[in-house]
Amino acid sequence: MLRGARIALATLATAGVAGCGLGPGKGTSDVTLTVTHGFGTGPVASLTAHQVPGSETVMRMLQRSLKVTTRYGGGFVQSINGLTGGSSHRDWFYYVNGVQAAAGAATTAVHRGDRIWWDLHDWSATESIPAVVGSYPEPFVHGVGGKRLPVTVECGSDVGPACDKVSAALAAIGVPGARQYIGTGSGPDSLGVVVGTWRELDGQVASALISKGPSASGVYAKFSSAAGDSLQLLDPQGRVVRTLGAGAGLVAATGDPQSEPTWLITGTDTAGVLAAAQALNAARLRNHFALAVQGATSIPVPVQGAGV
Repeated sequence: MLRGARIALATLATAGVAGCGLGPGKGTSDVTLTVTHGFGTGPVASLTAHQVPGSETVMRMLQRSLKVTTRYGGGFVQSINGLTGGSSHRDWFYYVNGVQAAAGAATTAVHRGDRIWWDLHDWSATESIPAVVGSYPEPFVHGVGGKRLPVTVECGSDVGPACDKVSAALAAIGVPGARQYIGTGSGPDSLGVVVGTWRELDGQVASALISKGPSASGVYAKFSSAAGDSLQLLDPQGRVVRTLGAGAGLVAATGDPQSEPTWLITGTDTAGVLAAAQALNAARLRNHFALAVQGATSIPVPVQGAGV
């Protein structure tokens, strides 16, 4: 399945709504719908449905809850509550439990506990953002596609306190994480959380994607070199607009179509990694695509500028 943003939003036309074969079903519960613009910076709507019909899809729930207009025969979201995409490289994108959907909204079933997030943003730097951190504690609690996945925590050699923080944060949400050394690998059917300085992460698949920029990773931040001495923060067009030095950390998620997302808790040094680990909570990550930190200061990325 294509993971490009436009294809992920398309529905396979209106026939997909009636003919996807979901049936009335038993129904589900406790599904959260969040709508924002500008990479999560502008709130539009937020609601929780405690009872959801068994036939519910992401598109149907959106249309049931908010004012939605579509185009291309109903297969593409044009506007939500009056906010319109389709011009100046701005369109609507959606994520379920922090993971970019691999299919259209009309054929993506809603599962218990899902956190559905629609965001209107600039796609000039990339049309694909594989995963985001702003729906934490998802995807760790309810998983992907209704299936909870095992979690592994890969730890660097000199970040013990940070790794302890990450393990404790996961345990607090009821998620056991098997600990192992960086490079051991989490496997394609599990969620990986990698904790270490950028120097130690260099060469890993997820870090290689981030090094190539947003077009490869969907993350609007990158380290200036393999040594990881500085962290560069990007704007929505992929331009470096701010650079952080010692003590800088990053909480980000990325992946490829062949595996489940990998979360990175990393930094320029051990202090930066610890600062990132301390940010692994719902309050600090909420509605952020990724989060840079310097000490207790949080900097959502991409960095929004004037006119963005």
